[in-house]
Amino acid sequence: MGAAGSKLEKALGDQFPEGERYFGLENFGNTCYCNSVLQALYFCVPFREQLLEYYGNNKSILDGEENLLTCLADLFSQISSQKKKTGVVAPKRFVQRLKKQNELFRSYMHQDAHEFLNFLLNELVDILEKESQAAKTADQETSPPSEKAANGPKNGQANGVHKEPLVTWVHKNFQGILTNETRCLQCETVTARDETFLDLSLDIEQNSSITSCLKNFSSTETLNAEDKFFCDKCCSLQEAQKRMKIKKPPHILVIHLKRFKYMEQLGRYKKLSYRVVFPLELKLSNTVEDADIEYSLFAVVVHVGSGPNHGHYVSLVKSHNHWLFFDDENVEMIDESAVQTFFGSSQEYSSNTDHGYILFYESLGSGNRN
Repeated sequence: MGAAGSKLEKALGDQFPEGERYFGLENFGNTCYCNSVLQALYFCVPFREQLLEYYGNNKSILDGEENLLTCLADLFSQISSQKKKTGVVAPKRFVQRLKKQNELFRSYMHQDAHEFLNFLLNELVDILEKESQAAKTADQETSPPSEKAANGPKNGQANGVHKEPLVTWVHKNFQGILTNETRCLQCETVTARDETFLDLSLDIEQNSSITSCLKNFSSTETLNAEDKFFCDKCCSLQEAQKRMKIKKPPHILVIHLKRFKYMEQLGRYKKLSYRVVFPLELKLSNTVEDADIEYSLFAVVVHVGSGPNHGHYVSLVKSHNHWLFFDDENVEMIDESAVQTFFGSSQEYSSNTDHGYILFYESLGSGNRN
């Protein structure tokens, strides 16, 4: 990697970004699913900065009990504080912790990068929520009796129905809100139900685009026959129209392309190698406000291989206007035009098996630094 590292430094020359580090990650026997996602998260600058800030503020705690958050913070700190600009880091502690915590990732089988990303973000949220709760409990125990009495009713309410969910820095980066609107076709009453998301999973079609996949995601579906909707106003089952819209777009939009489909006739999953165009700049228009939100692509996790149970993961990352290709220990520069070679294949059987699987977009309205 020394040679590859110096090659990367030579390629960037004077343009090597000040203070930036480009490090490959060692593979511990089929851990490419983990490495590719970690690289995408490392180059999600707001997430990295907040994680490093957390690491700086909680160093004393980090020496205590180990969890996935402490291991991730430690890994990111290790990369960002390297004296060299390029090289390889072994995420051994993180991978060991991951395997210890979730038996799904224990085997040397091919794992799913999206399942890992989902598990990791939810795990980080859980840890931060528990820490916040523990800190609140500690504060209540140490505050003077008079203060406790004054805080009594408020705290009682917080533990009751009106408890506001904690918004962590993980939420601030990745969480958006979807609204599920159902319109009764008899009385025209609209029932809306909100739900949060950390990523969007989209069904894909051959020779399509992210924009068309998002349109399909928000298309209107008619509920009739056996699928009728119980309308509270009519007090009976009625035909209705249902659609999903984005109520609050996230700062970082993570899109998962559903490339692995269960085929009933085969009795197993099949990889869809469909060509799905993902633009470098994305306009998100299926929002409740109908205002276009602009996003810029900064990372792509790519699945390499023809089937769901074998293959490899790599990632493409945009950093300081340069595109980089991360393949476990190896890091190299690529041209921006190379990104389109990962859209997928127009024909069913193609020699190209490198397909975009998870896309990371950052909202342009929030001071994009990539």
